[in-house]
Amino acid sequence: MGLYSTIMDQITFYTGLSPTEFFTILTIMVFVYRTVSAMFVSPEDYNKPPVVSLKTNIRFDDPKPTPEPVQLGQITEPELRPYNGSDPSKPILMAIKGQIYDVSTARNFYGPGSPYAMFTGKECSRALALLSFKPEDINGNLEDLDEPELAVLEDWEYKFMEKYPKVGQLVPEKRIQQNEHKEEIEDNLNLDEGKD
Repeated sequence: MGLYSTIMDQITFYTGLSPTEFFTILTIMVFVYRTVSAMFVSPEDYNKPPVVSLKTNIRFDDPKPTPEPVQLGQITEPELRPYNGSDPSKPILMAIKGQIYDVSTARNFYGPGSPYAMFTGKECSRALALLSFKPEDINGNLEDLDEPELAVLEDWEYKFMEKYPKVGQLVPEKRIQQNEHKEEIEDNLNLDEGKD
Protein backbone atom coordinates (compact mmCIF):
# COMPACT_ATOMS: atom_id res chain seq x y z
CA MET A 1 0.00 0.00 0.00
CA GLY A 2 2.97 2.31 0.63
CA LEU A 3 4.09 2.19 -3.03
CA TYR A 4 0.59 3.02 -4.29
CA SER A 5 0.20 6.05 -2.00
CA THR A 6 3.73 7.22 -2.89
CA ILE A 7 2.91 7.12 -6.63
CA MET A 8 -0.38 8.94 -6.08
CA ASP A 9 1.39 11.61 -4.02
CA GLN A 10 4.06 12.02 -6.72
CA ILE A 11 1.35 12.45 -9.42
CA THR A 12 -0.29 15.17 -7.35
CA PHE A 13 3.05 16.81 -6.58
CA TYR A 14 4.38 16.90 -10.19
CA THR A 15 1.14 17.55 -12.09
CA GLY A 16 -0.95 19.52 -9.63
CA LEU A 17 -3.84 17.16 -10.46
CA SER A 18 -5.60 14.61 -8.34
CA PRO A 19 -4.90 11.00 -9.40
CA THR A 20 -8.47 10.73 -10.77
CA GLU A 21 -8.03 13.84 -12.93
CA PHE A 22 -4.59 12.66 -14.09
CA PHE A 23 -5.78 9.23 -15.22
CA THR A 24 -8.91 10.67 -16.87
CA ILE A 25 -6.78 13.07 -18.94
CA LEU A 26 -4.29 10.31 -19.73
CA THR A 27 -7.12 8.04 -20.97
CA ILE A 28 -8.54 10.82 -23.18
CA MET A 29 -5.08 11.55 -24.62
CA VAL A 30 -4.53 7.88 -25.50
CA PHE A 31 -7.98 7.68 -27.12
CA VAL A 32 -7.38 10.85 -29.19
CA TYR A 33 -3.92 9.66 -30.22
CA ARG A 34 -5.21 6.29 -31.42
CA THR A 35 -8.16 7.88 -33.25
CA VAL A 36 -6.03 10.46 -35.06
CA SER A 37 -3.21 8.06 -35.88
CA ALA A 38 -5.73 5.61 -37.34
CA MET A 39 -6.65 8.26 -39.91
CA PHE A 40 -3.18 8.14 -41.42
CA VAL A 41 -1.13 5.42 -43.05
CA SER A 42 1.64 4.06 -40.89
CA PRO A 43 5.20 4.46 -42.29
CA GLU A 44 5.53 0.68 -42.62
CA ASP A 45 2.40 0.46 -44.78
CA TYR A 46 3.26 3.47 -46.95
CA ASN A 47 5.51 1.62 -49.40
CA LYS A 48 3.47 -1.58 -49.52
CA PRO A 49 1.45 -2.28 -52.67
CA PRO A 50 -2.31 -1.92 -52.31
CA VAL A 51 -4.26 -4.99 -51.28
CA VAL A 52 -7.12 -5.99 -53.56
CA SER A 53 -10.01 -7.74 -51.91
CA LEU A 54 -11.18 -10.97 -53.48
CA LYS A 55 -14.75 -9.73 -53.09
CA THR A 56 -14.36 -7.09 -55.78
CA ASN A 57 -15.52 -7.78 -59.30
CA ILE A 58 -12.38 -6.52 -61.02
CA ARG A 59 -11.33 -8.65 -63.96
CA PHE A 60 -7.59 -8.44 -64.40
CA ASP A 61 -7.52 -10.50 -67.59
CA ASP A 62 -9.79 -8.09 -69.52
CA PRO A 63 -8.81 -4.49 -68.69
CA LYS A 64 -10.83 -1.80 -70.41
CA PRO A 65 -8.49 0.03 -72.79
CA THR A 66 -8.47 3.80 -72.76
CA PRO A 67 -9.85 5.00 -76.08
CA GLU A 68 -7.65 7.19 -78.24
CA PRO A 69 -8.56 10.89 -77.99
CA VAL A 70 -10.74 12.07 -80.86
CA GLN A 71 -9.36 15.12 -82.66
CA LEU A 72 -12.17 17.62 -83.08
CA GLY A 73 -10.36 20.47 -84.83
CA GLN A 74 -12.08 23.83 -84.56
CA ILE A 75 -15.45 23.88 -82.83
CA THR A 76 -17.68 26.46 -81.18
CA GLU A 77 -18.79 26.59 -77.56
CA PRO A 78 -22.28 25.23 -78.34
CA GLU A 79 -20.62 22.29 -80.12
CA LEU A 80 -18.41 21.68 -77.05
CA ARG A 81 -21.33 21.48 -74.56
CA PRO A 82 -22.39 17.88 -75.33
CA TYR A 83 -18.93 16.66 -74.23
CA ASN A 84 -19.74 17.12 -70.53
CA GLY A 85 -19.71 13.45 -69.54
CA SER A 86 -23.47 12.93 -69.63
CA ASP A 87 -23.11 10.68 -72.70
CA PRO A 88 -20.75 7.77 -71.84
CA SER A 89 -19.99 7.23 -75.54
CA LYS A 90 -18.46 10.72 -75.86
CA PRO A 91 -15.20 11.92 -74.34
CA ILE A 92 -15.21 14.46 -71.51
CA LEU A 93 -13.77 17.74 -72.75
CA MET A 94 -13.06 21.17 -71.35
CA ALA A 95 -11.36 24.27 -72.74
CA ILE A 96 -8.68 26.52 -71.29
CA LYS A 97 -7.65 29.64 -73.19
CA GLY A 98 -9.41 28.32 -76.27
CA GLN A 99 -7.58 24.97 -76.27
CA ILE A 100 -9.76 21.89 -75.79
CA TYR A 101 -8.46 19.03 -73.64
CA ASP A 102 -9.76 15.48 -73.29
CA VAL A 103 -10.05 14.83 -69.53
CA SER A 104 -11.81 11.47 -69.92
CA THR A 105 -8.99 9.64 -68.12
CA ALA A 106 -9.88 11.61 -64.96
CA ARG A 107 -13.58 10.72 -64.96
CA ASN A 108 -13.52 10.57 -61.14
CA PHE A 109 -12.73 14.32 -61.13
CA TYR A 110 -14.65 15.51 -64.20
CA GLY A 111 -17.41 12.95 -64.77
CA PRO A 112 -21.06 13.51 -63.79
CA GLY A 113 -21.46 14.04 -60.05
CA SER A 114 -17.74 14.65 -59.53
CA PRO A 115 -16.18 17.75 -57.93
CA TYR A 116 -15.22 19.49 -61.20
CA ALA A 117 -18.08 18.33 -63.45
CA MET A 118 -19.33 21.91 -63.77
CA PHE A 119 -16.28 22.77 -65.93
CA THR A 120 -16.78 20.07 -68.54
CA GLY A 121 -18.15 20.91 -71.95
CA LYS A 122 -17.25 24.56 -71.35
CA GLU A 123 -14.51 27.16 -71.64
CA CYS A 124 -13.45 27.57 -68.00
CA SER A 125 -10.40 29.86 -68.11
CA ARG A 126 -11.87 32.61 -65.93
CA ALA A 127 -13.04 30.19 -63.23
CA LEU A 128 -9.62 28.53 -63.05
CA ALA A 129 -7.82 31.88 -62.90
CA LEU A 130 -10.07 33.05 -60.06
CA LEU A 131 -10.20 29.59 -58.43
CA SER A 132 -13.96 30.01 -58.55
CA PHE A 133 -16.83 27.54 -58.69
CA LYS A 134 -19.42 30.24 -59.45
CA PRO A 135 -21.39 29.47 -62.61
CA GLU A 136 -21.04 33.08 -63.81
CA ASP A 137 -17.23 32.69 -63.80
CA ILE A 138 -17.19 29.59 -66.01
CA ASN A 139 -16.31 31.30 -69.28
CA GLY A 140 -13.32 32.48 -71.29
CA ASN A 141 -13.45 36.19 -70.40
CA LEU A 142 -9.97 37.22 -69.23
CA GLU A 143 -10.32 40.99 -69.72
CA ASP A 144 -10.27 42.29 -66.12
CA LEU A 145 -7.92 39.70 -64.59
CA ASP A 146 -4.72 40.90 -62.92
CA GLU A 147 -1.21 39.41 -63.19
CA PRO A 148 -1.46 36.99 -60.23
CA GLU A 149 -4.76 35.61 -61.55
CA LEU A 150 -3.28 35.18 -65.03
CA ALA A 151 -0.30 33.40 -63.46
CA VAL A 152 -2.69 30.97 -61.72
CA LEU A 153 -4.40 30.33 -65.07
CA GLU A 154 -1.03 29.71 -66.72
CA ASP A 155 -0.20 27.12 -64.04
CA TRP A 156 -3.50 25.35 -64.75
CA GLU A 157 -2.82 25.48 -68.47
CA TYR A 158 0.61 23.87 -68.06
CA LYS A 159 -0.88 21.13 -65.85
CA PHE A 160 -3.48 20.35 -68.49
CA MET A 161 -0.90 20.40 -71.27
CA GLU A 162 1.22 17.85 -69.37
CA LYS A 163 -1.62 15.59 -68.26
CA TYR A 164 -4.31 15.60 -70.97
CA PRO A 165 -4.25 15.44 -74.77
CA LYS A 166 -5.25 18.55 -76.68
CA VAL A 167 -8.04 17.60 -79.09
CA GLY A 168 -9.19 20.85 -80.60
CA GLN A 169 -9.58 24.58 -80.45
CA LEU A 170 -12.54 26.80 -79.65
CA VAL A 171 -13.48 29.37 -82.26
CA PRO A 172 -16.20 32.02 -82.24
CA GLU A 173 -19.41 31.08 -84.02
CA LYS A 174 -18.98 33.94 -86.52
CA ARG A 175 -15.66 32.53 -87.70
CA ILE A 176 -17.16 29.10 -88.37
CA GLN A 177 -19.99 30.71 -90.34
CA GLN A 178 -17.45 32.79 -92.31
CA ASN A 179 -15.40 29.68 -93.11
CA GLU A 180 -18.50 27.82 -94.26
CA HIS A 181 -19.52 30.78 -96.40
CA LYS A 182 -16.00 31.01 -97.85
CA GLU A 183 -16.04 27.27 -98.71
CA GLU A 184 -19.46 27.67 -100.33
CA ILE A 185 -18.16 30.53 -102.49
CA GLU A 186 -15.08 28.50 -103.46
CA ASP A 187 -17.28 25.53 -104.38
CA ASN A 188 -19.47 27.77 -106.54
CA LEU A 189 -16.40 29.23 -108.27
CA ASN A 190 -15.06 25.75 -108.94
CA LEU A 191 -18.43 24.75 -110.44
CA ASP A 192 -18.47 27.87 -112.62
CA GLU A 193 -14.92 27.12 -113.87
CA GLY A 194 -15.96 23.57 -114.73
CA LYS A 195 -18.76 24.87 -116.99
CA ASP A 196 -16.33 26.82 -119.21
